[in-house]
This record gives sequence, structure tokens and C-alpha cells, in this order.
Amino acid sequence: MNPSLPPLIPKKVLFGNPDKLSPKISPDGIKMAYIAPLNGVLNVWVGKRSEKKFTPITQDTNRGIRNYFWQLDSQHILYFQDKDGDENWLLYQTNLETHKTCLLTPMENVQVQLVEYNPSFPETMLLAINQNNPKLHDLYKLCLKSGKLELVKENTANLISWLVDPNLQLRGGLAPTPDGGFELLLWKEEQWVKIIHWNPEDALNSRPLTFSKDGHLLYLLDSRNANTAQFVQLNLKTMESHTLAKDEQYDVSTVCFHPQTYHPQLVGFTKARLEWLVLDESIREDIEILSNLQRGDFHIYNRDQNDQFWLVGFSQDNAPHAYYIYDKSAQKADFLFHHRQDLKNYTLAPMRPITYQARDGLTIHGYITFPPRLEPTNLPLVLNVHGGPWHRDVWGFHPEAQWLANRGYICLQVNYRGSTGYGKKFLNAGNKQWGRKMQDDLSDAVLWAIQQGYADPQKIAIYGGSYGGYAALAGATFTPQLYRCAIDVVGPSNLITFINTIPPYWSSLLGMMYQRVGNPHTEEEFLKSISPYFHVDKIQIPLLIAQGANDPRVKKSESEQIVQALREKNIPHHYLLFEDEGHGFAKPENRLKFYHTMEQFLAKHLGGRMEGEAA
Repeated sequence: MNPSLPPLIPKKVLFGNPDKLSPKISPDGIKMAYIAPLNGVLNVWVGKRSEKKFTPITQDTNRGIRNYFWQLDSQHILYFQDKDGDENWLLYQTNLETHKTCLLTPMENVQVQLVEYNPSFPETMLLAINQNNPKLHDLYKLCLKSGKLELVKENTANLISWLVDPNLQLRGGLAPTPDGGFELLLWKEEQWVKIIHWNPEDALNSRPLTFSKDGHLLYLLDSRNANTAQFVQLNLKTMESHTLAKDEQYDVSTVCFHPQTYHPQLVGFTKARLEWLVLDESIREDIEILSNLQRGDFHIYNRDQNDQFWLVGFSQDNAPHAYYIYDKSAQKADFLFHHRQDLKNYTLAPMRPITYQARDGLTIHGYITFPPRLEPTNLPLVLNVHGGPWHRDVWGFHPEAQWLANRGYICLQVNYRGSTGYGKKFLNAGNKQWGRKMQDDLSDAVLWAIQQGYADPQKIAIYGGSYGGYAALAGATFTPQLYRCAIDVVGPSNLITFINTIPPYWSSLLGMMYQRVGNPHTEEEFLKSISPYFHVDKIQIPLLIAQGANDPRVKKSESEQIVQALREKNIPHHYLLFEDEGHGFAKPENRLKFYHTMEQFLAKHLGGRMEGEAA
């Protein structure tokens, strides 16, 4: 082993449960909550902000709690939880005094979504639930005091999301169109009225965000008159629109609204790094203070109802996440904690933004993380492909990048065409390019790293989850000469069966899938040509495949059919099936088992370091 590499970071430090995560200020500003392990399972802990003494108030013993928020009375915690990764989310409520937890949506095989919950109606929550039709979510009103659930409106317009104003009045919804676009509908005089049609070109860059306090203005992301998603204000009385923020190259990625007035204050653009644009001058000085607080990119995660206390988190590439409470009136920030304190004891690697030209001239952006203390020359490389594919990698702390770099590998992350954030032309350049130009972008990234002298051409692996898993299978199938091995996590292997088995509540989005991936009814041969399952005989490298048995998005049959084909062709492979997981691995013991297997697999084929071996 190379003696110049820093000490091994234990996988448990990177992939086990975090120390503390997702802190949130209570609405009254007095208490704070966060997620932390209780007997090895993530639960919600609560304490007084000033005392910093916290007690676990939930008692989950299975998959842990990851998605929680405060009830507006500051006396209860609310959270969504599914069963073993099936994504049938139900809503739970825990009392802070009694620690008693009750299920507010006691239903079987349904998915519950939050639509609206705001300070003006602290005891009332609007939910979307697909109880009556698994394909569609109807609108319900929940009384948090009594637990009574009441149907507000049946989903007769094929909506994928509901629009409700701050007064809890139904105002509209978003409906997909057969061509892969979307229509913005308003509910007026007991009928649905179309006010905007986003064609397929604009569909993934545009969406409604929220209403103004009085309900007269609708705030949107809209790319109809530009290449990028712009932040737009639409007057619903005059139908006049006004652009509030835009960038010529990058989409608006996030907007922060005042918690009580609903006034837009801050707009974020995720470029190579996150950049903020201040819209509300009353917070400009606060944003400048936070920008200079420490290194890294920050987000404002939540605020109390008086807007005095902000919960702020910083992401850095070579340090754990850092959380602060910012007192707006005193303009002072107090450090809370790091999400994984033990990481402070290890050498972490910087993540560097990169650009390169794809073979057709398109400029591609991404990030590269080199092993610390090594000359970046002729090293083994792992191409780590993000999922989605309508998503993107960002700068910041990335546990896989740190793990791979620590083991002696370059970690290369690429925002290939079809990734979000770079405007609609770049996004739509990925249409029907699965296994083709999207895959070429990944191949060109590897060739770029080789040409730069960074990567050893004989020691390249391709790895990813979801779409990244598909890309790993496609790399092993269509360009096996480029890679020494491939790792696929919950990736589709047969795009025909993948599209035909999507969850019922995604069925209204089939038009978009047909537009962007392909139509199994009219383009069967095309989809076969880009599905690794039909070209297994081309695979010349070993594969590691991992799957969650309860995955509703990419069924376990997607992994099992290609594993069976690999077995019949006597192609070296290793298959991991996790019976209590879904689309990804939530339980720490399962994550650690997967990464242990992947670490051994990479060490065998690329020669990197393994935990537990002699230095």
C-alpha cells in the first residue's frame, strides 16, 4: 500500500448513522429539534435552544426517521414514514410531553403528501392522498387536534400536484399532458381553467412555487421565454408576468420566502458553487454576515415564526456539514454541531469543478476529487454517475467522493447532458439519449481524465445508483473496453419493463417518459437497442449489482433479469439483494454491507485500499 496516503477513514464514519442531522427551530423560537441515533436507529430529539440539552421523543426501531417538521403549536413533531422503502408515506404525530406517537393517516397501501401547512391555520393541514385511486392523489383537510380527515376535492383533472394559497383555499394544480408537457390549471367558479401550457421543452424547468399572502400573485419558475428557468411573478388579476431573477446560463435552483409575509427574499443559482442573489434589502446585511461566517456554501433551513432565529447549514467539500443558529436581531451566529464530528479527525480531499468538451462540442461540467497526498497522475478512477437522470451533482461534502479518494481512487462526477441546472437546451439534449449521447458524455469524461494524465486507462470503474446504475450497466455493455469493472445500484436493465412497471401514481407522467426515454408501444426496437439486458453477450467485465426488494421505482426484477442473463452467460458478477430496502439503502447496516462489498470489489479489480488490511 502507498505509505503517502493518509489514514483510512472507517466506512462507519462516512456511511453509518450521522451524529446529528437536520436541525430545526421550533415555530415559537424556544426549542430546537434534530435527528440523531437512538439505539442505532435515527429518531427525533428535542430540547430548549438555550440549554442545548436534548431528549429523544420518538422511538422508532426500524428504518429511522428522516423527514420531520414542527407542528405550529411547538408541542408536537410531525413526520412521514414508509415501510421498508415502499414509498407509501404516512403521517405521524409525536407529543413532546408524553412522547406518545399516533398515526394520523391510518391507511394501507397509500401515499400521503403534504400540500400546505402555514401559521395562519396552525391546526389545519392539507394533504394529497391516493386512497381512492392509486394513480391520483385527492385533496384532503386534516384537523390536527381531532385527527379528523375530510375530502376537500377529488382529483378529476389528472393533477400531479395541488395549488393552495396561504388562506388554504384551493386555487389550482399542475396536470401533465400526453406529449410530456404540463398545464397550470386554476380552479375558478367551480371549473378548471388553463392559464399556462408548458410544452415538453419547458416542462422540467418550469413549475409553480407559491402564492403571495393575499393570493393575487403566483410565483413561478418559468423557462418559456428563455433558455434557463427564471423566477417569475404572475399577477392573477391582469395575467401580467414580471421576471424577478434570472441567469443566462444557469437555472434558478432555490427561492427563499419570508415565513409569514410570503415575500420572496433570496434566490439561489447552483453554478460550480451555490451563489445567492438578494431580492429583499432588509436581509442583505444578514446574508453578507452568513457568507463570511465560514468556508462553504450555506442554506437557510428554517426560521421561527417571528423571523428572529434562522437555522443555517454550511456544506464544504473537505469537512462535515456545520450548523449554526443565527440571531437576526443580534446579527450573531452560534455554532451548533457538525453532522459527523469524527470526520474532523481525518484528512478529507477538496472537490474541484471541471469542464470538458464532449465529442459533439457540447460543454460538460462536473467535479473531480483526487486522493490526498498523491500526485494526480496515472491513478485508478471511479466514474460516479448521478441518478435521476434529471438531477445534478453539486459541490460540497460527498461521502462517496471522500471514501473513494481516501482509498486511493480519483472520484469523477459528471453532469452529463440531460442533467438539470444548466438550462433547457442542455436538459433536452438528453432526450432519447439514454445509452447514446448521455453515455458518450460519460465516456468522454473518462477519456478527458486519461488525456489529462490523471487516470490509469487500465484501472477505470463505472458506478452509480438509479439512472447511474443504468449507466453503469450500459458502460459495461456498450463500452466494456473502457472499464475494468462496473457497479450498479437499483438501475434499470430493460427500459421496456422499467417503463411498464412504474408506480401507479407516476402513470400520468408516462407522456414525459415517452418523450424523454422512449415509448415501449411504438419504439420497442429502439428501447431494446439501449437496454443492457438485450446485449449481455457484449459484457466483458465483472459486475456488482445491488437492489432493494421493495423498490417501487425500479422493481427488483430489473436487477434479477440481468443477473439471470449474466449467470447463463457465465459472466462474473456479484448480486446483493436487501429484503428490507427500497430505492436506496436507508438502514446503516445495509449501507455498510454494500460499501464493504463494493470496497472489496474495487480493491480486487483496481487495486485500491481496503479497511482492515495491513497498512
